[in-house]
Amino acid sequence: MSKNRYTARRYTQPATPRLTPLAALAASLTATLATALVAPAALAQTATAPAAAAAPATPAGATLREVVVTANPLGSDLNEMVAPVSTLGGDALTVRQASTLGETLDKLPGVSSTYFGPNASRPVIRGLDGDRIKVLQNGGTTVDASTLSYDHAVPVDPLVAERIEVVRGPAALMYGGNAIGGVVNVIDNRIPKEPIEGVGGAVDASATAGGDQARNASALIEAGNGKFAVHADAFARKTSDLRIPGYARSDRLRNAEPLPEGEAEPYGRLPNTSADQQGGSLGSSYTWADGFLGANYSAYRNDYGTPAEDAVRLKMKQDRFALEGEARNLAGNTGGWFESVKGKVSFTDYEHREIEDGETGTIFKNRGWDARFEAKHAKIGNLTGVIGTQFGHTNFSALGEEAFVPSTNTDNAALFLFEELPLTAGGDLKLNFGGRLDHSSVKASANGNDRFADASRSFNATSASAGLLYKMNPAWSLTSNVSYTERAPTFYELYANGPHVATGAWEVGDPNANKERATSIDLGVRFKSGAHSASVSGYYSRFANYLALSATGRARDEAGDVVAVGSPDALPEFQYLGVPATLYGFEAEGKTRLLQKMLTSSDTLDFEARADYVRGENRDTGEPLPRLAPLRLGGALVYGAGPWGARVDVTYAAKQTRVPNNDTPTDAYTLLSLALTYKFKVAGTQTLVYLRGDNLTNQDARNAASILRDIAPMAGRSVKVGFRTSF
Repeated sequence: MSKNRYTARRYTQPATPRLTPLAALAASLTATLATALVAPAALAQTATAPAAAAAPATPAGATLREVVVTANPLGSDLNEMVAPVSTLGGDALTVRQASTLGETLDKLPGVSSTYFGPNASRPVIRGLDGDRIKVLQNGGTTVDASTLSYDHAVPVDPLVAERIEVVRGPAALMYGGNAIGGVVNVIDNRIPKEPIEGVGGAVDASATAGGDQARNASALIEAGNGKFAVHADAFARKTSDLRIPGYARSDRLRNAEPLPEGEAEPYGRLPNTSADQQGGSLGSSYTWADGFLGANYSAYRNDYGTPAEDAVRLKMKQDRFALEGEARNLAGNTGGWFESVKGKVSFTDYEHREIEDGETGTIFKNRGWDARFEAKHAKIGNLTGVIGTQFGHTNFSALGEEAFVPSTNTDNAALFLFEELPLTAGGDLKLNFGGRLDHSSVKASANGNDRFADASRSFNATSASAGLLYKMNPAWSLTSNVSYTERAPTFYELYANGPHVATGAWEVGDPNANKERATSIDLGVRFKSGAHSASVSGYYSRFANYLALSATGRARDEAGDVVAVGSPDALPEFQYLGVPATLYGFEAEGKTRLLQKMLTSSDTLDFEARADYVRGENRDTGEPLPRLAPLRLGGALVYGAGPWGARVDVTYAAKQTRVPNNDTPTDAYTLLSLALTYKFKVAGTQTLVYLRGDNLTNQDARNAASILRDIAPMAGRSVKVGFRTSF
């Protein structure tokens, strides 16, 4: 195995997977195609190509190009993407890791988090969250319940990630209407995709003082003989109740709703926010010069609390099985029709229990499988592209008196096409375009619960997009993209009817809801020259039938009967309704070299800056959309000198006063962080040691995108020390 295996990998992974009448035809065609193509190619390579020649060595000092496939299945270089994409990997990801995916990505341009305390946090992209953001694992769908409720964690831990790709803006062309706001793809190597020779791995450990007082550890090992490769990893994370700068409840809430006499306000710690997580994976694959075929089993366990319910713990488990393969250079075996095919099939068994005072209240289960196949067709003139299919099935159930959604079966199937065409001989002007057709059906079962009824709906959703990349010169480029996207309502938007503690409301679905539709345009400019780079993107999305959870002005009691607003123990009623909505904003980031060769012959000092802003409103009423991040500005000084590195970062979030009626604003805050790193090599190992301090001024900061902003402030001052050793 190459010694730089964990610092300079060429990433090439498949994408997502998903059955119904349309799927039957799609599945049989693509499975037959894949079987017919992969097997002959594998046999031919096994017979003619020695394993030692399967992967040419990377020249010393060479830099592998950063290939991104989440937004472009043809594997474009990051600087040649039409869609705005951010990536996080290597040392930067190691130092930046937080306990959740949302908090790990929070400082990327255009990305905030739902922050339901330190244990449950999904990414928010350009003001959109929930079912409008697709979270993938190695390009495959994560079957869980995280979009149903903010207190449900995403069962993907950043500790095992090698790289995270974030597509900002509509990516529904490749991943369906559930990616109308963007895609987050967490990439690991649990199914080895390239030949491995020898043994290698990595060990990661860290501890935090202050904040969540986390103790984290992970380890992975990979081995192979050039043909067969195996991968194993394990991780564990244990955290305490979160330390906070002051009171858990905001000044505004404490003044408006004082606690009964004799009841103390939580101060210094956020109650019921400890967690105990662990998981692991075992995978193997057979590789040849032009492909691989592998399988993997992974497990995730999490026992955590949330600040919304002091006495409730969530006990989560997920088991996932995956099969994945790819065959390249197939033109000779397919009569020149296809250059490569790849596919992925997975089955997931997910469950979590909400336990109050030792008694299980509600059990959420979601079992399902998904599949995806792609084929890169041969060139048609200068046109290159990918055709594919995605299909799957999930069986969701919510059992218990507090279940606010019925049990449902959901089937999905899709066909899609992605094409790329250079419009000039030199490729300075490039067009991307394509389309996708999705079919989904949702069947709900009452199972004897009077709040629900047996019902079913089916939808056909269409998406299309076109984008241009124009390279004005080697340093400057312009991008534009226009898209039309349709998203089918989820089962909870259709059939919810019950008390939802996480939102503090009685939620009601709309069983007659129509598809959500959006037309979006994105314009950008990029610059890169040596150590200097910058990018700015502006976007505008116009939604028809934006499915929003809107207050009806009524209230319900525990039995579900309508009662007078303000009645004891009554919950306000909220219903999913389609409204016309608009979202627009911008994001920008840049980096410039300020100084070099100051104290040594090779040291450097860079300045990095970032900014983002999103504004959204209901066009009928002019009322702002809920939970939008305010204007955010960030700047950092980054110093490097040989093995040493230092970073001082300041993040400013403006106050957010544009909120819906009966919602609460948030104050502005400024966060200061610091990171120090040192890298060294000993006896064939490479180690990164780091020290990171967050919120060093101990600011009382509240996330405007969080539904718990008034009872759950962000973490107070913390210091984290850790290391990662690769061999």
